[in-house]
Amino acid sequence: MSFLLPAVLSCLIVGVVDGDTLTARCDTTSAQQPYQQERVRLTGIDAPERGQAFARRSRQAMSDLAYGKQARLECGKRDRYQRLVCDVYVSRGASVHGPKTRDVGLALVEQGLAWWYRAYSHEQTPIQRLRYERAEAHARGQGLGLWRDPNPTPPWDHRRRARVRQR
Repeated sequence: MSFLLPAVLSCLIVGVVDGDTLTARCDTTSAQQPYQQERVRLTGIDAPERGQAFARRSRQAMSDLAYGKQARLECGKRDRYQRLVCDVYVSRGASVHGPKTRDVGLALVEQGLAWWYRAYSHEQTPIQRLRYERAEAHARGQGLGLWRDPNPTPPWDHRRRARVRQR
């Protein structure tokens, strides 16, 4: 079974891969298969890669924000690895069944544990772009998370260097 995109899905977050990727068990309309497990990449952010400074803290923050919670996923596409690319929203605080209004990707940027991924900002609404840009500027200005490092290496640069070393 495959979801038609764009899609708004109701899902339980059942795994945290890293600071920008989750595993979600999403409701379906099929009686034979009421759930479908999906790998989900958050829209608008890029978190430190395994082996980079703050990678573990970013993954832990993602887990604290989303793991075990019901979430609303607003998905626009699948990436080249067939992950759903989604905005992920959870309830604020301890409320499990409250409105899903907390943007997990934005929260990670606010904490300084992910970059706003400008290369894909065209996939965001103008208000999202403004919020993410402001959140990153604030985190950077306050020296939060990865911004404690005077010159943090963005994950896309880290991946590119790793590919060059493999050649």
